[in-house]
Amino acid sequence: MPSLSPRTAPIVNGMVTELTLNNGVRMPALGLGVFQSSPEETTGAVQAALDTGYRHIDTAAAYGNEREVGEGIRRSGLDRSDVFIETKVWVSDYGYDETLHAWEKATGKLGVGQLDLLILHQPAPDRFEKTIAAYRALEALAADGRVRAIGVSNFMPHHLERLLAETDVVPAVNQIELHPYFTQPAVQAADAANGIITQAWSPIGGITFYPGWGEQRKSVMDDATIASIAAAHGKTPAQVMLRWHLQQGRSAIPKSVNPTRIAENFAVFDFELTPDELDRIDALDTGVRSGPDPDEPRVERFAMVIPEV
Repeated sequence: MPSLSPRTAPIVNGMVTELTLNNGVRMPALGLGVFQSSPEETTGAVQAALDTGYRHIDTAAAYGNEREVGEGIRRSGLDRSDVFIETKVWVSDYGYDETLHAWEKATGKLGVGQLDLLILHQPAPDRFEKTIAAYRALEALAADGRVRAIGVSNFMPHHLERLLAETDVVPAVNQIELHPYFTQPAVQAADAANGIITQAWSPIGGITFYPGWGEQRKSVMDDATIASIAAAHGKTPAQVMLRWHLQQGRSAIPKSVNPTRIAENFAVFDFELTPDELDRIDALDTGVRSGPDPDEPRVERFAMVIPEV
């Protein structure tokens, strides 16, 4: 694992562990993800998460549920400033002007005037010039305060290298597939070397299957090593995996629409994994991803139109 600097070491703020991004913005390390959450289920899931104590919600234009995320936040009764909202620009909205408009669509659906974190959803390597233009739009949005921090998702080290060479602001976050069976050490090392927080999607590897990839794969939830560690702590395998992420300085965004599971995933601040247990989990890496390869050109991504409302 890449070594952690003091800046990336988790700090405790009440019940919520936070990470300080490279521009000084503080982000709750544990958030609720809403990938594959239907619009009908999303509002209740967000409200349940916020009632539990979560203060970070991760969504995306491509998920089709930004409006319901905003409604769940409003129903929680919390002040806007108390909830860290993260969303993503889909590749069909890449390009400078297009991405500025993507911000307008996202904030309109969420019902907010500012985003805490806005990231690019894919590197789109076959049209990377549009990716660069989109990121420059993110830089402009950050400069005038319409977003508090900017970042990327599914960027491999070579994508990051080119992005950093052609833009001015280092991404605050790189959200990637990361769980005990697929740890992407090279990406984590590149992120750490550039002061970028690694954020894990599919952090417990097996609850959410990426459509079209890995439907036959073994769920990490059934792993015997993790089960034994969970039993030693009186915790569930999911809680052990989330604690593994937090102790190694990562952000994690587990997805659930079940209030009981949402609460269970948040109950990870009252125990600690030993160095040996962390090493045993690290050793489970297979090097096999369960989602799409970010380097595969996929023209159909650009055919998906994000609606205006």
